Amino acid sequence: MVRLGVEVGEIDTPALLIDLDVMERNIETMARFFRSVPASLRPHAKTHKCPIIAHKQIAAGARGVTCAKLGEAETMVEAGIRDMLVANEVVGEPKVTRLVNLARHSDVIVAVDSPGNVRHLAEAARAKGVRLNVVIEVEVGNNRCGTDPGRPTLDLARRIAEHGSLNFKGLLGYEGFCQNIIDIEERRLKTHEAMEKLVSTRDLLEDAGFAVEIVSAGGTGTHMITGRYPGVTEVEAGSYVFMDTKYSRVEGLEDFGCALTVLSTVVSRPRPGVAVCDAGLKAITTEFGLPPVKGLEGVTYERASEEHGRLKVDPDVKLRPGDKIELIVTHCCTNTNLYDHFHCVRDGRLEAVWRIAARGRSQ
Repeated sequence: MVRLGVEVGEIDTPALLIDLDVMERNIETMARFFRSVPASLRPHAKTHKCPIIAHKQIAAGARGVTCAKLGEAETMVEAGIRDMLVANEVVGEPKVTRLVNLARHSDVIVAVDSPGNVRHLAEAARAKGVRLNVVIEVEVGNNRCGTDPGRPTLDLARRIAEHGSLNFKGLLGYEGFCQNIIDIEERRLKTHEAMEKLVSTRDLLEDAGFAVEIVSAGGTGTHMITGRYPGVTEVEAGSYVFMDTKYSRVEGLEDFGCALTVLSTVVSRPRPGVAVCDAGLKAITTEFGLPPVKGLEGVTYERASEEHGRLKVDPDVKLRPGDKIELIVTHCCTNTNLYDHFHCVRDGRLEAVWRIAARGRSQ
């Protein structure tokens, strides 16, 4: 492992870097917003997959964490975090057994959207001697998992109430299709339409006698809208901690900075106007576009293969084999999953190396 305190240029590559000053400002910026609204922040750990960052978010005021997968939740519990939401359905014998075992050691909440899964969870929880917390996922326009709003959700809540081993906590609805709408007024309109479906379903359940403690929704791109929407109790924003070039184009997120970069080494200057670096598809994700080169005019990342990145270099730029460059991450969540460690930098020097403990925990 590289020695702490070295300059960034001494870190071997490819390496995933966090600018700690930028990340800490992002955490405080989001925490400050949620101190001003009724909803709480339950940040999504799928972005960083790193318990020390989750603890920093909780210390800044977050109520707990959200996880996409059971394996992520297990990692967070192992690191001493009790309050978490698995914003996904946990289905099948091996995972259900792991889930009820986890409930012995945490206050885990899991999403459901089908009677069969409800029955399986209830039977497993009863056999384990635990009372499992569940929320119903409601389909609010994302065209993914979830019950239809209104009566179908009420019907599933009644199924849950039949099982003493389950504790109905409320509703979850993710307006993911709104997150990257650039124009804030268009995003506000579509987000309000989605939240109306979710909150009106809450009203229906409460009229039927159900206590709805949680109404969970939102993401980085809609936090400023969903977090103020009457009836929403918590927001699951995640990407804000690092940000990326996809989100940097979205109106209303100007107070957040891009904290995540990939450090890469130029390995070849095969011909004029071309350089090759050691960060290809196995080092930097490109589904949201090719990465900009940080702080270096006249150099453009123009193509990625498995282990190489091809750079277009202007004639007046002096770039030699062995030089280091930083690539600004275009999609922070998937890029994190390519690495085992974050190299954490402050004032141009390596301050810490943090294990990405939930990297690859997709089961």
